[in-house]
Amino acid sequence: MKPLNLRKCIACALLAAVSVVLFLIQVPTPLTPEYLKLDLSDLPALLAGYFLGIPYGIIVCLLKNATGLFHTFTGGVGELSNFILSSAFVLGSGLIYRKNQNLRGAALGAAVGALAAAAVSFPSNLFLVYPVYGRLMGMDAILGMYRALLPGVEKLWQGLLVFNVPFTLVKCLLSGFAAVLVWKPLKQVRILNE
Repeated sequence: MKPLNLRKCIACALLAAVSVVLFLIQVPTPLTPEYLKLDLSDLPALLAGYFLGIPYGIIVCLLKNATGLFHTFTGGVGELSNFILSSAFVLGSGLIYRKNQNLRGAALGAAVGALAAAAVSFPSNLFLVYPVYGRLMGMDAILGMYRALLPGVEKLWQGLLVFNVPFTLVKCLLSGFAAVLVWKPLKQVRILNE
């Protein structure tokens, strides 16, 4: 078994701390249910996946969401969903970046990761997250939020396809775009690239 790399552990902890702070800065989004809010907390996880390796990126996702449990309004369900989707984003991005570790690989990885997270969001929300939310809030209340924006929504899967999947894609693409912008300067940071 390979020993832990102290440099990578320190860098991972720093990125997780930044992710936690970014998770607290959430912006409401127009034309979506009120609980869908944009944040850039996936950016540090994506960078950890690129510079430290995919497992470190997923650890950043885990630490961010574990910390979120201290101030959750969702009983941990939102944090579970965020962990699943953020991990899919980091995994998809990291697999592409691993083969092409340059700016182009970072951009392509971010796009593929965003598509992976969006694709995973539909089944994870339909079969895991929203059934639990439905028990907490009632499925009528959830469907009511969708219907307030789009009266034709009759089934949960319709709301997920119209609102949640595109939201996840846009949220991840924004973090991916930010990662591309900071990739070159961060490539020079010693703690990330020794």
